[in-house]
Amino acid sequence: MKIAVNTRFLIKDKLEGIGWFTHESLKRITQQHPEHDFIFFFDRPFSDEFIFSKNILPRVLFPPARHPLLWWWWFEVAVPSALRKWKPDVFLSPDGYASLSTNCRQVTVIHDLAFEHFTDQLPANVLKYYKRFVPQYARKANRIATVSQFSKKDIVDSYGISPEKIDVVYNGSNELFRVMGMEEKKQTKRKFTYGSDYFIYAGAIQPRKNIVNLLKAFDEFRKNNSSGIKLVLAGRNWSYGKAMQVHSNMQFKEEVIFIGHLTRKQLSQLMGAALALVYVSLFEGFGIPIIEAMNCDVPVITSNVSSMPEVAGDAALLVDPNNLDDIAAKMKIISQDEELRNHLIMKGRLQREKFSWQQTADRLWDCIMKTMR
Repeated sequence: MKIAVNTRFLIKDKLEGIGWFTHESLKRITQQHPEHDFIFFFDRPFSDEFIFSKNILPRVLFPPARHPLLWWWWFEVAVPSALRKWKPDVFLSPDGYASLSTNCRQVTVIHDLAFEHFTDQLPANVLKYYKRFVPQYARKANRIATVSQFSKKDIVDSYGISPEKIDVVYNGSNELFRVMGMEEKKQTKRKFTYGSDYFIYAGAIQPRKNIVNLLKAFDEFRKNNSSGIKLVLAGRNWSYGKAMQVHSNMQFKEEVIFIGHLTRKQLSQLMGAALALVYVSLFEGFGIPIIEAMNCDVPVITSNVSSMPEVAGDAALLVDPNNLDDIAAKMKIISQDEELRNHLIMKGRLQREKFSWQQTADRLWDCIMKTMR
């Protein structure tokens, strides 16, 4: 069998959510199925590190697709032309896009429909493109994979897609996220927080991640807690001005540390030494940091909305992300109750077994195979 794959999110040193999903699942699928051939469609010069096995043929399709007009051209002109040339049995698109101009079987991975719920957080031209084309992609694809039962229901309810057409393919966690020894934790805390305990947030600094309420809640927590606990935010800054303004007005702003974008190794060290993860996003298709924390034996505070309760199970403290008092109270509880922290860690060890990149690869492969029946 010949399988073409949209790999435009495999960019050296710039892998984020969809890029990691593509990397971790395709690395395993291509290596574990040497009897099949894979054609990787990049939209720019690629790194050899993404050519995971000998059964991969990499090709660059012009132009680099980083703008709505170029997205349309890439998927409706460049990709169909390449599919006609190489005649694959199926085209896999892990980033939610598809081609409306081909009769080739297609599997698209729709990670979430955040743009349908937070319409004010995208540029107008990007939102217009998503609103117009994502429903068409969902209908055109022979099968859809998505990363949670929540996202599956959202796709069904939003676009009228049959649930029988959608497979849930959970995310996994990088193997670098592991339990750390006490000395390694001490060294990490000395490096990042001058030896202090800290809460960690991992993810982009952008509105949907609820950074404003996180900062405000932490300020309230510190006003009533003299423990010296800090808040560390690790992630790419999307020039989120409102969050920066809130930070500048905080009473305990000196106790907040913006680390910026980290490598997976750096982030795993920072996560592994944290007192707890505080991940109070407003909306997630999955929420990978929740599982990363559990793999590090780090207790979790997360939101009671969208997919986060599904991913966290009974191994986290759930909060209303719009309730500052609730977030601050859970910070206080988890910081003071060692028995609770240990209980959540034990629960997390059970919950994390449900999620791995190998399981992701297996389920995505099953989804692909269903298009051939």
